[in-house]
Amino acid sequence: MTAIDPRPAPKRRPRLSPARLGVYTFLLVAALFFAMPLYIMLVTSFKTMDEIRLGNIFALPVSITLEPWVTAWSSACTGVSCEGIRGGFVNSLWIVIPSTILPILLGALNGYALSFWRPKGAELLFGILMVGAFIPVQVMMFPLVRILASLGLFSSLPGIVLIHIVFSMPVMTLLFRNYYLSVPQELFKAARIDGGGFLRIFVQLMLPMSTPIIIVAAIMQVTGVWNDYILGLVFAGRDNLPMTVQLNNVINTTTGTRLYNVNMAATILTSLVPLTLYFVSGRWFVRGIAAGAVKG
Repeated sequence: MTAIDPRPAPKRRPRLSPARLGVYTFLLVAALFFAMPLYIMLVTSFKTMDEIRLGNIFALPVSITLEPWVTAWSSACTGVSCEGIRGGFVNSLWIVIPSTILPILLGALNGYALSFWRPKGAELLFGILMVGAFIPVQVMMFPLVRILASLGLFSSLPGIVLIHIVFSMPVMTLLFRNYYLSVPQELFKAARIDGGGFLRIFVQLMLPMSTPIIIVAAIMQVTGVWNDYILGLVFAGRDNLPMTVQLNNVINTTTGTRLYNVNMAATILTSLVPLTLYFVSGRWFVRGIAAGAVKG
């Protein structure tokens, strides 16, 4: 005979408790609140100006038109030039690619050195980097302009890339240092016993293990550089203005009738890269954070 457990069976919690219902309601309201501007931008970008003048911003377009998107991309006026924002898109790509790859490599190297090798003065260096992360950009703007001008890099593509590398170093170093602190020291010591040197351990052991945090760093860096306005405006130069500066010129152009549908289409085109990045790699971002980006 099987013994009967005298203890009462635990009560099953209701699947939809009042607390859980309240949380879901709050999340739904918050999602609608933040999605509403994007919805308005989308529907407005597909409307004609005659329909926009009716004033119903929440209504779906009666007749969908792609003309505002074509105009925003190829013929919208950005000041005296009417070539759309496609030039700014190319410039942003040329800025974002090196401004993402180089800071990640340098940040990973810094974090690796500060976590495992710990040279003399490493804690002081790390503290200086962290202090630099909290200094406002505007405070360092004029000195950096003078420095880049003296180096012959002001208003050039290498100059704006160098500026993004400098400003990203504190955060990139912090991310990789905290991630590497979660790696067992025994793994590093075993590699040292096997004869691995500084660069060999970094390239063959640490970098292959760093995929989660590299994805986190890439998402943060691409989003930050792509959405930047003030640094691109000051340091990029007239021939390398990023997409955000071109967007500002499109929206603030006061000649003729203000085309709200073109403005909305240009805004969505400008934000398309970071939006796509978050939608595609959002789960990897969460995994990377959970894997050690905020540990230490």
